Amino acid sequence: MSLVLIALVAGLIAGISPCILPVLPIIFAAGVATPDLSDPKPTTWRRSTAIVLGIVVSFSILVLAGTEILNVLHLPYWFLRWLGVTVLVIVGASYLLPQLALWLERPFVRLAGLQPRSSSGGFVVGLGLGLVFTPCAGPILASITVLGSTEHVSLELVFITVAFAVGAGAPLFVIAFAGDQMVHRVRYLRERAPSLRRVGGVVLIVMAVVIGTNSLSFLQRDLPGYTTALQNQFEGSKSTRTGLENLSPGKGVALAKCPVSSPNLVNCSPAPNFTDIAAWLNTPNDVPLTMNGLRGKVVLVDFWTYSCINCQRTLPHVEAWYKRYAPYGLDVVGVQSPEFAFEHVISNVKAQARALGVRYPIAVDNNLGTWNAYGNEYWPAEYLVDSKGTVRHVDFGEGSYGQTENLIRTLLVAANPGLKLPPPTSVPNLTPTAQTNPESYVGLERLQYLDANAEPSAGVATSFQFPSSLQPYTFALSGTWTFAQQEATTGANAKLELNYLAQHVYLVMGGVGTVQVSAGDGTPPTTIDVSGVPRLYTLLNSSQTSTGTMVLKLSPGVQAYDFTFG
Repeated sequence: MSLVLIALVAGLIAGISPCILPVLPIIFAAGVATPDLSDPKPTTWRRSTAIVLGIVVSFSILVLAGTEILNVLHLPYWFLRWLGVTVLVIVGASYLLPQLALWLERPFVRLAGLQPRSSSGGFVVGLGLGLVFTPCAGPILASITVLGSTEHVSLELVFITVAFAVGAGAPLFVIAFAGDQMVHRVRYLRERAPSLRRVGGVVLIVMAVVIGTNSLSFLQRDLPGYTTALQNQFEGSKSTRTGLENLSPGKGVALAKCPVSSPNLVNCSPAPNFTDIAAWLNTPNDVPLTMNGLRGKVVLVDFWTYSCINCQRTLPHVEAWYKRYAPYGLDVVGVQSPEFAFEHVISNVKAQARALGVRYPIAVDNNLGTWNAYGNEYWPAEYLVDSKGTVRHVDFGEGSYGQTENLIRTLLVAANPGLKLPPPTSVPNLTPTAQTNPESYVGLERLQYLDANAEPSAGVATSFQFPSSLQPYTFALSGTWTFAQQEATTGANAKLELNYLAQHVYLVMGGVGTVQVSAGDGTPPTTIDVSGVPRLYTLLNSSQTSTGTMVLKLSPGVQAYDFTFG
């Protein structure tokens, strides 16, 4: 309940942020254009309430289930935004054409059994606005968006999302109500209500197109972020962070309480079975495996995803353990839990598993059923299960390979006393130890490190220019780019400038085209051909950690997802 209240106040702060400025003319025009003049008292709050209700409904659905809806219907990420723009244009046109207004209100008349009234049109306006409404995101909205996009939607998350939407809609209610009251109280305006309706329709249409084309991005960019400090102070408290972390469905799983990276074997809970698996690879006839069926074996459950560089650095160790110890009772199950949409495609997983040399069984965990059953939150993550089916060791991330192998050997001997094992493997540990850039996503969903002179917007081709100087650990764009939730696609004259501190720089890319890489370290430019399944590409492979500015020149049609560093 405390997090719901925090979300409500966070929504209020977001509702007065610079990011909502483009929708204010629409809200005001909707209030002015169609006042309920049948009410003799100037208390016509119905239409204003209907507008906010429409925003709450469509914004909440978009945040919680927008990604899933688009995936099920096989629609592009920009579809819902342009659907909202289209709705607003149609409503604006109805202010100019009375017959169109009657047609729009007819479904509401049938549902309510009432005569047409302005509140029904207000609800339609709100539905359209909710699809284009993008308040400046603080920790609350960022967490809601990520959990919704990964299908971690719980009843608590629904309450928090609705509370945020109601809070963000409250300032908009004030704007709409002010316009409505102004017409009621000013006789001159009241007498000219039909003309105001037409003016409001024109304003609504123009502003809908402006929002769709992102023409006011300069206004949002140039105004100071006057709510940023307030957002961070209010939403960034330790209790709020803890509450947001607890929204993850894995927090309530007993296994989530198991000690991590213990040097000795521990007794955790029984290993959960493989749950809601979309496909099995590398098993006889792709037959599913079960934990009961693996009883008597020592099992390493490895959560990974194929485009993750941390997972790719771990794979040689896991593959070596499987090859060496499978004859002595070890089974490995790689649970491929996707981070990006393209990692849901089973043919992509097959192709990349083959390219990476993965020979042990793979469970394609597209719906994150097994991920949630284990309470997992990391790529890579290792769960070591003894021959009786109990999890005895948990490790997250890279690096503790020697420790994990020693525990594997201990469990193999415990399962088969007197077993003589071959010597340990000797795969080099390539875990980075020096400081590097943080992981940097390019798509809108987790866009943090972009230094831009234009505001990216989903599905809209936007022109960028490099800044005069680039801040450490950030990247900038020039030329034309079109953003989606998980990636950005290049257009004409597309370039990317990256300030890096790393020995190795990687970028997940898809599409078809070429990328010319100028690393800024004095080496000649190199050209990378991008094609086939989206995957991880190496941009820099240096002998030592260095800092510099890398410039990428990308042909049209290349998709950039995520930078990682080593």
